[in-house]
Amino acid sequence: MCGTYWTVRRRFERAGHLDDAEIGFQMKIVFLIRSLAYGGAERQLVALARGLHGRGHAVHVGVFYPGGALEADLHAAGVPVTNLNKGGRWDTVGFLWRLGHFLRNERPQIVHGYLSTSNYLGTLTKPLHRARVVWGIRSSDVDVDRYDWFFRLDCEVARRLSRLSDLIIANSNAGRDHAVALGYPADRAIVITNGIDTERFRPDRQLRSAARVGLGVGDNEVLIGRVGRLDHQKDYPTFLRAAAIVARQQPNTKFVCVGTGPAEIGRSLRDLTAQLGLTDRVIWTGARPDMPAVFNALDVMVSSSAYGEGLPNVVAEAMACGVPSVVTSTGDSAWVVGDMGKVVERGDPTALAAATVEVIDTVVAKTVDHAAVRRRVIDLLSLDSLVTQTETALRPLVRERSFA
Repeated sequence: MCGTYWTVRRRFERAGHLDDAEIGFQMKIVFLIRSLAYGGAERQLVALARGLHGRGHAVHVGVFYPGGALEADLHAAGVPVTNLNKGGRWDTVGFLWRLGHFLRNERPQIVHGYLSTSNYLGTLTKPLHRARVVWGIRSSDVDVDRYDWFFRLDCEVARRLSRLSDLIIANSNAGRDHAVALGYPADRAIVITNGIDTERFRPDRQLRSAARVGLGVGDNEVLIGRVGRLDHQKDYPTFLRAAAIVARQQPNTKFVCVGTGPAEIGRSLRDLTAQLGLTDRVIWTGARPDMPAVFNALDVMVSSSAYGEGLPNVVAEAMACGVPSVVTSTGDSAWVVGDMGKVVERGDPTALAAATVEVIDTVVAKTVDHAAVRRRVIDLLSLDSLVTQTETALRPLVRERSFA
């Protein structure tokens, strides 16, 4: 196949016209990611892998920690998933041997990492697989001081090894700018924004009704949602303090928190909820597989992140369902919302509450243009554009490798 392709390709080049689609140009791509548990980066990888696979590319996903719920979506699409069965933080030698063996056997043209460890492991194993290595940057302005020494070491290793990458793809302008400021090579860093499956995430009155019944939310109540893992980055305390202010001003409001995280963070957030007198007003669901239903159930989506956001999937997915959002000014959140919601500074519960009340008033008055909220996501963040731009970015790397 490969030899036939390049024979035909050179013939077309000599003839002065070349159309990759006409001669069946395919790429062989391996994606690497820590796990496929519910998360924004994980959902984006699944969407991209499925999209590339659907266009005829040979796509394979290597997962460090198996068992993530999103693996089923890849299996259903016919995208192979290899579990590398990492035993934990200190399983290094055996894991690296399994990873190297997997990549050497696959012989990909592109190894595409998602998030820092996956990125630099693709680089470290390059002598074995000899593919082009693409890094995926999914965050911005991470506050490394909030994390342990191992995380800080991980970030430093990534920074140093970034110069050995062949291409760096950030999903936000803020993420690219932050990476370059840290020392990542600017000449190899580009931006390809997320793609939202607007057929899956769309307004649905039946989903809304069923989800609200399941959550115990009445038709006359306003439901405000915070979706994201329980992590310092997401700043749930600011959301909860803002919720307490909103609850005093708007008695018919309820709040739902959707996501999982370390047990100690969950306990501290529930303790704070009780201290704020919100125990009967806040619903904790954990991770949910039925996110289109969850977003449809909401009246307002809130992102209270303090740092680290690149391009927040959950905001865009909620907007695709016609739900207006209130976000903090981290990453490209303000760009996603545009004039279809409110933007406030980080770590300010009073400002977050005030903006949320403003949006609630438009919801109650029925002046929200839900179609326009959805249209912004369709126009800016289409899934087709994500796949097309990724193809366009990766193809030159495959050509350079093959002609080398």
